[in-house]
Amino acid sequence: MAPVVNGRVLFNSIPEGFPIPGTTVIYDTSEHIDPESVPLDGGFLLKTLELSIDPYMRGRMRDAKIESYVPAFELGEPLLGYGVGVVLRSEYPGIKPGDHIYGGLEHKEYAIRKDLNLLSVIENPHNIPWSAFVGVLGMPGMTAYIGWKEYARAKKGEVVFVTTGAGPVGSLVIQLAKADGLKVIASAGSDEKVQFMKELGADVAFNYKTSSVAEVLAKEGPIDIYWDNVGGKTLEAALDNAKIRARFIECGMITGYNTGYEPIRNLGLIIGKTISLHGFLVFHLEAKYIAEFYRELTPKVASGEIKYREHVYSGLESVGEAILAVQKGENKAKAVVHVADR
Repeated sequence: MAPVVNGRVLFNSIPEGFPIPGTTVIYDTSEHIDPESVPLDGGFLLKTLELSIDPYMRGRMRDAKIESYVPAFELGEPLLGYGVGVVLRSEYPGIKPGDHIYGGLEHKEYAIRKDLNLLSVIENPHNIPWSAFVGVLGMPGMTAYIGWKEYARAKKGEVVFVTTGAGPVGSLVIQLAKADGLKVIASAGSDEKVQFMKELGADVAFNYKTSSVAEVLAKEGPIDIYWDNVGGKTLEAALDNAKIRARFIECGMITGYNTGYEPIRNLGLIIGKTISLHGFLVFHLEAKYIAEFYRELTPKVASGEIKYREHVYSGLESVGEAILAVQKGENKAKAVVHVADR
């Protein structure tokens, strides 16, 4: 077989503000590969099928000298993120052609891996679409499940406020909260997303761009639990409308990722209301919950009991567009880049 283009998405420049497609990241076609004959040197050849585009990726677009909880992307090198690939050839013990792999994948069409570091083989007896394994059954779903189980301490009849409730994390939190018997208030940034949150069972679903968060919470609260994906003024409103001994689960603060973080004026309420505030990273708790997560969620996703939606972008060349859409909240659901069918 003649060599084929091995398309890649490279980190090209550190953005100031929102990442710019074609500038911050670029689609590159200069690399070629012969999938049938490229030496494996004891590893395995992986073909990328699905890639996850997630809010945290913006934090990796920084100077590598700036330390954070996750390494910076390397300038001139492919992006790295969660994805699903299929094994085409293998010399690695226990890995065979046709196996599907989930974990940290380079944003390129083909890659040779020497081991299973940050990777795992997917078991898919229900024939769930592979894209689900970067969303509801991937890191975003794990984030929702683990954060809720570890920190919510939910009691039937309590009230929870979930931000970005139509996204892959928030939409699962809504469903977990309803299963636990809570009243769910949920926000998102479009009427289409509001409708989806209602379909998931949210008791109060609203568009934060056209409704006042503070007014909705004042009417429908006070709240026992706050699931925070946004920070900023929404966090302030949640603090104002929290009950005594409320639990705040700090999953993300996307309002500050591209424009800088604004001071929160009422943090003193954490003391006055004896609020428990939990920041968390999914990989710190993954080992504790991962078996339970797949055991409980996989059949429910397969049966349709757990609902999810995707906004699919086609081809590696669309990665930059998808990243910007996620940062601006313009994606309609979980952002997935579909790279190949097989």
